[in-house]
Amino acid sequence: MSAEEMAAPSAQQPQFMTSGGSRTYPNESLIENIEVDQIVVPDKTSWKNLFAYMGPGFLVSIAYIDPGNFQTDLQSGAQYKYGLLWIILLASFAALIIQSLAANLGVVTGKHLAEHCRQEYPKIPNFILWILAEIAIVACDIPEVIGTAFALDMLFGVPLWIGVLITGLSTMVLLLLQQYGVRKLEILIAFLVFTIAGCFLAELKYAKPNSSEVLRGLFIPQLKGSGATKLAISLLGAMVMPHNLFLHSALVLSRKIPRSVNGIKEACRFYLIESGLALMVAFLINISVISVSGAVCNSPNLNSDDLQSCQNLDLNEASFLLKHVLGSWSSKLFAIALLASGQSSTITGTYAGQYVMQGFLDLRLKPWIRNFLTRCLAIVPSLIVAIIGGSTGAGNLIIIASMILSFELPFALIPLLKFTSSKTKMGSYANTVAVSTTTWIIGSLIMGINVYYLADNHPEKQGGLPPYRSNGF
Repeated sequence: MSAEEMAAPSAQQPQFMTSGGSRTYPNESLIENIEVDQIVVPDKTSWKNLFAYMGPGFLVSIAYIDPGNFQTDLQSGAQYKYGLLWIILLASFAALIIQSLAANLGVVTGKHLAEHCRQEYPKIPNFILWILAEIAIVACDIPEVIGTAFALDMLFGVPLWIGVLITGLSTMVLLLLQQYGVRKLEILIAFLVFTIAGCFLAELKYAKPNSSEVLRGLFIPQLKGSGATKLAISLLGAMVMPHNLFLHSALVLSRKIPRSVNGIKEACRFYLIESGLALMVAFLINISVISVSGAVCNSPNLNSDDLQSCQNLDLNEASFLLKHVLGSWSSKLFAIALLASGQSSTITGTYAGQYVMQGFLDLRLKPWIRNFLTRCLAIVPSLIVAIIGGSTGAGNLIIIASMILSFELPFALIPLLKFTSSKTKMGSYANTVAVSTTTWIIGSLIMGINVYYLADNHPEKQGGLPPYRSNGF
């Protein structure tokens, strides 16, 4: 699918197309403490302009390597070896198309998705969509809370439930670090996260996953029972997050692009390329985590301690997978990367929450208040589960939170498809038949797998995640 199909401009395309009603201009500050001056893109066609567009896609992609992704990847590999790799491939392809549509919506109309929802829908449906978006943001924050608590446990031996409470203070720490600049903070966090990604890629050399089995897992779809379906839904929810659609459509407004036909066409094309690069990195990270987990936990040479870790694999036990690369430092470095991953995802969650609240309700809060409210709502279920269920229960809560994101995705995806297919809003940049058909198929598959899980999850198959399987598929 080419960039031209995603944008599909014509020679008569006007400047940014917007309809009536209140609007937020691209250079208007939605969140304090970030650099609100727009990056001006030169009004000339050049591949050098790609560097001006780099940023929004990578910021959004942070959500694809958060603690929720690590947890679902680890359990997928441990329990089903490479059998769910095709979900990562499907989710990455779907994310590229969907995120590109979100970017196109912002570029062409000058408004983000939440603003369009407020403009187009009556008050009650708009309010319901806002509630669902807020629930999705809280569901996304739960893995950040638990991941940070696991990291504090590995670094300092802090009990899990105390670690959950401490995460409530991470908002203050985040704001303290932001005084040095959001971009510097993001670079530091990305460096730490990619460090652990590099370790998993290096561990592939020692784990030596069977290449034919990996390829079969990537390209031959299979779901063996409700347990596999549950993890598949979690993987989808962890990869294609509904709040990212609101976020991406807003972040592209940080660029002041030429309002000409070629300027809009170039912006759509370069945002597609940038999203593709960012999602490729996230794809490789997720594939490496599943492959390492699948190869190690399904090895016939596991000792009793590692076998026990695989049977109860969660973020608190995962560092043993890196011991060949990092040795005795595996736990500490994994904890640091996990902490960085959780905090970087907190940044994107804060941004998304601010845009969602402003767009749906025309209401703005200070960033620390917005972040603190979301974090409090995420702490309550995390704390209860941590006290009652310990690390195993907390790990399962991450899976459930990811499932919630998957079930909520259609409520953000359907409005996005409606708006980007509208000739009134998008003009000749409206979705082509090929793009619309492909995206509706993706949406139908996601909804179908959710329905399949609900239909297949009868009483004798309930009771949490399926038992550990030592023989792979």
